[in-house]
Amino acid sequence: MTAPAALADAALAEGLLTGLGGALPPRLGVAVSGGGDSMALLSLLHGLCKVAGTHLEVVTVDHGLRPEAAAEADLVARCAGDLGLHHETLQWRGWDGQGNLQNAARHARYALMADWAARRDLPCIALGHTADDQAETVLMRLARRAGVDGLAAMAPQSQRQGVTWLRPLLSARREALRDYLRRAGLEWVDDPSNDDPRYTRIQTRQTLAALAPLGLDVETLAEVASNMARARDALDQHADHAAGNILRMEAGAWVIRADAFFAEPEEIRRRLMIRALGQISGGAYPPRRGPVAALIAGLANGQGATLDGCQTLLRRGEIWVFREYNAVRNLHVPADHLWDGRWRAVPPTVFPQGAELRALGPEGLAYCPDWRSFGRPRAMLLSTPAVWQGGRLLAAPLAGLDEKWHVLLERDAGWLKTTPLSH
Repeated sequence: MTAPAALADAALAEGLLTGLGGALPPRLGVAVSGGGDSMALLSLLHGLCKVAGTHLEVVTVDHGLRPEAAAEADLVARCAGDLGLHHETLQWRGWDGQGNLQNAARHARYALMADWAARRDLPCIALGHTADDQAETVLMRLARRAGVDGLAAMAPQSQRQGVTWLRPLLSARREALRDYLRRAGLEWVDDPSNDDPRYTRIQTRQTLAALAPLGLDVETLAEVASNMARARDALDQHADHAAGNILRMEAGAWVIRADAFFAEPEEIRRRLMIRALGQISGGAYPPRRGPVAALIAGLANGQGATLDGCQTLLRRGEIWVFREYNAVRNLHVPADHLWDGRWRAVPPTVFPQGAELRALGPEGLAYCPDWRSFGRPRAMLLSTPAVWQGGRLLAAPLAGLDEKWHVLLERDAGWLKTTPLSH
């Protein structure tokens, strides 16, 4: 290998390590499709993991959408085997022909990989997104009139479905990775859909090439993403500070001092509301900017609303954000199971046979004569967890009928950054 080639390879490896935060975790998964970006990531990671003593495993998702996909998964399996690495191919056959194919495939891919990571005890998965991918994402989000968070594009690290997703190649160019593969004599496969103009990302890629002479190239747009990420972090810090001063958690609901909330800048109000909604609903993605703005405007005029499976209302100078009753009215699980993704019941002794966790509802609230003494809105209490045995209410701890039962929040009730503000 020539000196310039060796320097180029060393620069890629150094950039990869920097993208990982300067250190490798003890156990790591890597998603490899067989394309040039992920095959280069596999090779580079393998070298770094050998030095660091990190356990590395490989996963491929076959979406079953192209006849070549099985052969591409076999290629990855052979390469992983040559490196002495465990490899699995996960299959998705859930496409029903409805909606956005790429979006459905992406959601399925992440879900399958998250299940794989949990099964293999891998807390982190590395993905092969590059600077080119970042620039394309910025341009697509610009077309959707995204704000600061959308233009921050893909983060080097993110949390989803219990997995830390790492994107250590965001500073690397696509062609530089292919040059690395050529020098190493390694195979990769070009997915023909990467040239299909029916897909928005491919249209964006072609547009980006046309804009490059104007200075709107990959490096420029990747720098925009970095600038917007810093702006997003500053806004988040402001929102965190505001939350500590004007919010409190009560019985699973967020309660916000209305005067202080409306004194905050519009963007901070939006962030506070999105975080409150997301922490209660547990949704993977936040609601769109327009509906959130409409909800906040309605609250300013004293009008409550429902959004993202949550209900809001203005009461005695406070904004209450809580689970919407209709979102959970038909949800029931055995009393020793997690309810609504965040509540667990604790019995006085043992769980009675046939006991269930269900929403309290109006019929249950009628058995709670002291509920008004807690000062909690009736609409909020309807959606709180209660212990039922058939048609008999055993306990409703948040409405004053505890009978020595307790209900506890499984999800941290702190001020969590539960969802990305844009995607």
